[in-house]
Amino acid sequence: MNQKYQEIVKKNSPKENVLINAVVAFITGGIMGIIGQALIDGYTTWLDISTKEATVCMLVTLIFFTCLFTSLGFFDKFVNFCKCGLIIPITGFAHATMSAALEYRKEGLVTGIGMNMLKLSGAVIIFGVVSSFVFSLLRMVVGLI
Repeated sequence: MNQKYQEIVKKNSPKENVLINAVVAFITGGIMGIIGQALIDGYTTWLDISTKEATVCMLVTLIFFTCLFTSLGFFDKFVNFCKCGLIIPITGFAHATMSAALEYRKEGLVTGIGMNMLKLSGAVIIFGVVSSFVFSLLRMVVGLI
């Protein structure tokens, strides 16, 4: 029974072309990089600020538009086309957080959004903090030797 079910699932599952997906992700990830660099250059020129400050402004801009496009329902369509080209950068984190907030908004501000907003992206935060700590310790130990 289980084997028959698996055969039916395999037969009816859409086939993905890994090469095409990789090329699309590479190109769209590159376009995201170009957009990010253009924002940094624009902010340094228009606002007459340092590159470090412009980088923060660029990140805030990308996060804002990701949250806006997720709220309007556009970003899911972009992600389905672009794959990892949009999921890997900070836009993926913003999308995961905003999607969870939208999904649980009917349950209330505290018990819905507050408790579930980081449900999808919480693991990324935890593993990011832990791995940063471990690599910092390794770097410190190697630096002492």
